[in-house]
Amino acid sequence: AQSFSKNFGLYNERVGNLCIVAKSSDVIACIRSQMEIICRTMWSNPSNHGARIVAKVLENKALTEDWKGQVNKMASRIKEMRQKMFNTLREKKTPGCWDHITRQIGMFSFTGLSAEQVKMMVEKYHVYMLSNGRISMAGVTSKNVEYIVKSMHACITGCPAEGQQRKQ
Repeated sequence: AQSFSKNFGLYNERVGNLCIVAKSSDVIACIRSQMEIICRTMWSNPSNHGARIVAKVLENKALTEDWKGQVNKMASRIKEMRQKMFNTLREKKTPGCWDHITRQIGMFSFTGLSAEQVKMMVEKYHVYMLSNGRISMAGVTSKNVEYIVKSMHACITGCPAEGQQRKQ
């Protein structure tokens, strides 16, 4: 499956596609039948606004280049925040290996924090993430990265995850 929600900022527009590869035509027929049922129950007349926006952008060279520039700018900023988070964790000598923060890609990162450490991050420091330690890197900025790392350091040193940070 592929979604264009993040790439084009088209949340709630149902823009994307699903590709299925199968070895036999019998399997394909069964999958198609099930997918048609699922699609019918989700919507009978899907919106096409998102698809029209994507088509408009991709059919116009100037708009496509502008969009690519914006995506690259956003991706570069997230990479920069990953590097800053990594560097600051190392500078603070925060226990654990933090290479995974810069090795991961995309808008989210698994921090390696335990559920107990995440709870402390949320309740004491008001830094929000999923209970499995997954944080939105899009929400990490040059203005809050130091605070986030300081909070992570305090939670890790004050509430070790069974003696060691989880590996990611």
